[in-house]
Amino acid sequence: MNNWLYKLERKFGDYAILDLTRYVIICYVIGYALQYMGFIDYVSLDPYLIMRGQVWRIFTWVLMPPTALGIFTLIMLMFYYWIGTSLESTWGPFRYNVYMLGGFLFTLIGAFITYGLGIANNISPVQLGYYISGMVSTYYINMSLLLAFAASYPDIQIRIYFLFPLKIKWLALFDLACIIIDFVNYNWIGRSVILASLLNFVLFYFSTKNMMHLDSKQSKRRKEFRKAVNKAKREGWNPVNGGVGETNFSQMGIAKHKCAICGRTELTDPDMEFRFCSKCNGNYEYCEEHLYTHQHVQ
Repeated sequence: MNNWLYKLERKFGDYAILDLTRYVIICYVIGYALQYMGFIDYVSLDPYLIMRGQVWRIFTWVLMPPTALGIFTLIMLMFYYWIGTSLESTWGPFRYNVYMLGGFLFTLIGAFITYGLGIANNISPVQLGYYISGMVSTYYINMSLLLAFAASYPDIQIRIYFLFPLKIKWLALFDLACIIIDFVNYNWIGRSVILASLLNFVLFYFSTKNMMHLDSKQSKRRKEFRKAVNKAKREGWNPVNGGVGETNFSQMGIAKHKCAICGRTELTDPDMEFRFCSKCNGNYEYCEEHLYTHQHVQ
């Protein structure tokens, strides 16, 4: 999946929404306003009503606020904005977009699968749709965001309500405990919603572990690397021919690049980029997947 993401990023990376977290929080603010005015029920994810013509609910359910409006709502929004922008900086805008939009998509699909299973078990469609609409929000998607952040920066210390110091990994474990308690206490419909909302974290964690532990310096190097590669491609630069033209080694069956970690070459992975590491003693070349995660050879 990681290689698949690399290929998608090269093709569609320019279309990624920058600062996506800001727009998500704007949706929450609109949701709180609708909640205050008493119109929030008109935007919820109710499969029964969607199948009867209220198709806007397929999109508007993302306006459903993750928590009730209260005195700590502003702190919560600021906290999730910080988490989201940090992950976007670490993974890059495209991967962060895939993560967030994947959470929304899995939740939507999970709601309709749950609705279909309920109908198959002779549950009233009206009651089933109403129950699902009350369960589905961005609450568990935000929890998955915190889990992803803790997986990337487990030892970062925050201050709860600006007072009590706590490492983010312990807050994530507390969040995970709350999820497990909800999973045990809810019926099968609620459990389905929880699993669907967290599926994006499970897929990303097991398929992109190498992206989960980049510090800020590594993240900056990765951005500069991407920028330099894109610029070189636009200018048609080729180091083999002194910067002019192209040499087609693939027709000769000779690989000019090989990763010192995984052994991949431009012949086995034509879309992969390779670079030498300036911090390793010797001429060690790595693919873009391992350039920032390998242990330097001293």
